[in-house]
Amino acid sequence: MPNWSVEFTEEADKDLSVLDGSVRKRVIEKIDWLENNFSEVSPIILTADFRDYFKLRVGDWRVFYQVDWYRNVITIKYIEHRSKAYKKKR
Repeated sequence: MPNWSVEFTEEADKDLSVLDGSVRKRVIEKIDWLENNFSEVSPIILTADFRDYFKLRVGDWRVFYQVDWYRNVITIKYIEHRSKAYKKKR
């Protein structure tokens, strides 16, 4: 079972920094869970304008990420409330 690591883009770091403390904690815990359990999960790939991304649900928040399958790296691209997450073009 390969070890996975997580990287954050600048945008994802910024998104995380503006979240309310309790929401930020939940998002970080879920990302840590993803990193430690990625080999056992089936990532949810998105379609249309977001076909290059996978999503992670954290309550009403969405974490969009990409996977480098060769390096075993999960790159967190951005974090957004579900009401806005699918309206952005990235």
